[in-house]
Amino acid sequence: MNPFSIALLSLAMSTDAFAAAVGKGMALERPHWGEALRTGAIFGAIEGTTPLIGWALGLAAADYVKAWDHWIAFVLLLGLGGHMVINGLQPPESQAGDKPSRHGFWPLALTGFATSVDAMVVGVGLAFLDVPILPVALAIGCTTLVAVTLGVMTGRVLGRAAGRRAEIMGGLVLAGIGAAILFEHLRAG
Repeated sequence: MNPFSIALLSLAMSTDAFAAAVGKGMALERPHWGEALRTGAIFGAIEGTTPLIGWALGLAAADYVKAWDHWIAFVLLLGLGGHMVINGLQPPESQAGDKPSRHGFWPLALTGFATSVDAMVVGVGLAFLDVPILPVALAIGCTTLVAVTLGVMTGRVLGRAAGRRAEIMGGLVLAGIGAAILFEHLRAG
């Protein structure tokens, strides 16, 4: 993967976390930078770790699926992208009650994991393509840290609609990357 593809993949992987962070920011009473950075660090660490796990799982199975790797990557990325687009089109959930000034660690970690399952699946696909995972995982984690930090800080201003639009864009980018991988392998083969 070239640096541009890694950057696009990192942005796509961070959009669902950004959308969740917008919601987390909306749920807080005047979020401050310390809380936003803490939330970003939790999400970024999880989002950067899950592709490593997926890559290790994919590497273990790579010899068995080498002839179909480009189709597997295409289907996984298309499915994830489609899922993100569908989630982005769902109506926002309403929230009622008093707003806390800080979120607990475990709810943030669970939300971070839920938004990073797609990164684990991408890691599986990258193992099939024999992509060096460390720079990709680092880029995904750092991008997510920044996206989530900004999402928390702007949550009240942006509202859920902007976060959902970002998730739709990320889903379209993932589907596009999957199509490019398939096209590249079919053209070379």
